[in-house]
Amino acid sequence: MTSTEPTSTFAHENSLPRVPLPTLQDSCTRFLEWCAPLLTDEQRAVTEKAVAEFLRAGGPAHTLHTALREFDSTEGVRSWLDRFWPSRYLGRRDRIALNANFLFLFQESEHGQTARAARIIASTVDYKLRLDAETIPPVTQRGRPLSMDQVKYLFSTTRIPGAQQDTVRAPYSDAEPGPSPARHIVVLSRGHLYRMDVVDDGGQPRSISDLERGLAEVLAASGTRAEFPVGHLTTKARAEWAESRAALSRLPGNAEALDAVETALFCVALDDHTPSDTKDACDHLLHGDSGTRWFDKSVSFVVFADGTAGINIEHCGLDGTTVLSFVDTVLTTEPTESAARESTGAAPVAPIEFTLDDALRQDVRAAASAFADYAAATASTLVSFDDLGSTRIKQLGISPDAFMQLAYQLAHKRSKGFVGATYESIATRQYQAGRTEAMRVVTPEILRFVDVMENPDSDVDDRVAAVRAAAEKHVARAKECQAGMAPEQHLWELQLIAARHPELGVDPDLPLYSTPGWTVMRDDYLSTSSAPSENIRYFGFGSTSSHCIGVAYVLLPDRVNIYLSTPASVADEMSAFADHLTTAVYELEDLLDPEI
Repeated sequence: MTSTEPTSTFAHENSLPRVPLPTLQDSCTRFLEWCAPLLTDEQRAVTEKAVAEFLRAGGPAHTLHTALREFDSTEGVRSWLDRFWPSRYLGRRDRIALNANFLFLFQESEHGQTARAARIIASTVDYKLRLDAETIPPVTQRGRPLSMDQVKYLFSTTRIPGAQQDTVRAPYSDAEPGPSPARHIVVLSRGHLYRMDVVDDGGQPRSISDLERGLAEVLAASGTRAEFPVGHLTTKARAEWAESRAALSRLPGNAEALDAVETALFCVALDDHTPSDTKDACDHLLHGDSGTRWFDKSVSFVVFADGTAGINIEHCGLDGTTVLSFVDTVLTTEPTESAARESTGAAPVAPIEFTLDDALRQDVRAAASAFADYAAATASTLVSFDDLGSTRIKQLGISPDAFMQLAYQLAHKRSKGFVGATYESIATRQYQAGRTEAMRVVTPEILRFVDVMENPDSDVDDRVAAVRAAAEKHVARAKECQAGMAPEQHLWELQLIAARHPELGVDPDLPLYSTPGWTVMRDDYLSTSSAPSENIRYFGFGSTSSHCIGVAYVLLPDRVNIYLSTPASVADEMSAFADHLTTAVYELEDLLDPEI
């Protein structure tokens, strides 16, 4: 029987449901419910009063929500979040290196540096050419199609720094409609940048052997480390980098050099570092040698001297689930056309050179030093469970994600003495242009679970009941988020509308946004996200505040691998959290095991 299921990459995009726009009342009700467990009675009263004022008939919130509803119904608008995402990601003014970009560490390979890099490049070019032809199959989840919109930002996409807000240079846009016509990538080695053609003049991919020869030429040409690698500038806070980029553009030849980097399909960093262990590999994927990175590129593969490899992703247009699907394809699909092609000689390589004056040389050196200090002020550790995964957790009769989140809360209470605000990213790609929803994990049921677990007088039945109740509430809230029924992004977008549209006459600094409920709920002590894939060993990102622990976990059927990151000033607390997490996981397993 011939399948009639659409196989064109974007076949489902226009038929996907739209992200639901919650009512003002529903979002405010959920907001009060979500923030309440983190507040004192006095803080709760202050927040409730501000919400009542926010909701009063004829008040400013209704003006803002009406404007959002009108925007959502405008022709060509795919989602009421269409302006939210640029404001959220491109509006941030701090550095994106380590603060926003995220990493995946790939499974080990038998290949050395250039051989592995050549195979990754060939598979990625194969993906790109199939994407151009729209033959990448749409991703489905439990039989439901997901939005493929984000794959448009995998290639030739670069974040451009701005004084007030960044922009994005990308294909499939008004400025550059359709797929990228670029045929080159940027290879970085020891602070030098090289243009390498990976598609020939006839539109055919270069052979793997020719790619490997081109990479060998790059390594030979970059034998001496560059004195002033321009890549360091991409680590700066965004407005400062915008000033540096403007200064670069004014000097001869630099506009062309920037164009070569920004239009490149993707970056490949040939790092001369050999990781001492798995954690070191993750750390270097997250920040590494910043002179041999261009953190504004959407996709940067990093291949170390021993062939260890991974990826660094610029987050503004790409979320983890999209990148995972892409990485799974790249790492498991043999690039048959590239492999079968006869050699025509090494893939053409040419240096990308920047002209620097004394001020820019000083700028590069200062940026390198500042980021090295910033990276050194970040601590990380790994926690792994190779005898427990989603299969075992399901046997215990509990949601694997709920199980892990309960373990995080118990570990945090034991390491820091309290339950703190916790963020979890929930994917919403079942909607048009869907990305993620912000879930706040702490519920009254979680607080009771922690209290019962910490009470020496509670018996097994009490503890099991508390675990089950907390897990059921967690699953229910996650389903609300998946259904687009979460308050934070809605209320945040209303505030952003007030700032974007002064003609509405609404002050963005409405009392709601300074309440304990708003500030405490969003001041993360744990920022969590999961990335399930057999093809990666670890997923990681940086902390989001001076006291936050970033918790990136790869939850697979037979194991769980977790990368933790936090400021070095609270590294001891993170270490204690890691120790308590190991204890908590096995404690919960024993508690829920019916055979014990």
